[in-house]
Amino acid sequence: MKYVALQHETIEIGLLSEKLINKNHGGINLFVGTIREWTGDIQTEEIRYTSYEEMALKELNKLAAEVEAQWGADVVIVHRLGLLEITDIAVFIGVSTPHRAACFEGSRYIIERLKERVPIWKEEKDVDKIRWGGINADNN
Repeated sequence: MKYVALQHETIEIGLLSEKLINKNHGGINLFVGTIREWTGDIQTEEIRYTSYEEMALKELNKLAAEVEAQWGADVVIVHRLGLLEITDIAVFIGVSTPHRAACFEGSRYIIERLKERVPIWKEEKDVDKIRWGGINADNN
């Protein structure tokens, strides 16, 4: 089972987590990425995410399929688009597998590859300037 989405609405962790319950799986790992105020000495006020949506969904589906195949997983990936403020949830990644080690590995695989391959860009409005990040940018 996989569920992949891009959305402007608030990410509902509980609803997405329920999609990962599988009677044959003993481990569920959730990664929730939020907007932080401080990155070192840079103070962020807000972030706007944009995307080439058709290609982004295609790449997210590929990532989910890779994890399903490699770790026997169920996968949920949701990324927000639009204007997000400090503490808003930007990304939800859930991986369910028969055993715990695989769900941790699958989740890490997705977030690292998402940042490398998926055409989602962020415009960070800091207190003193605007910065851009996205594919192959340092967008921790």
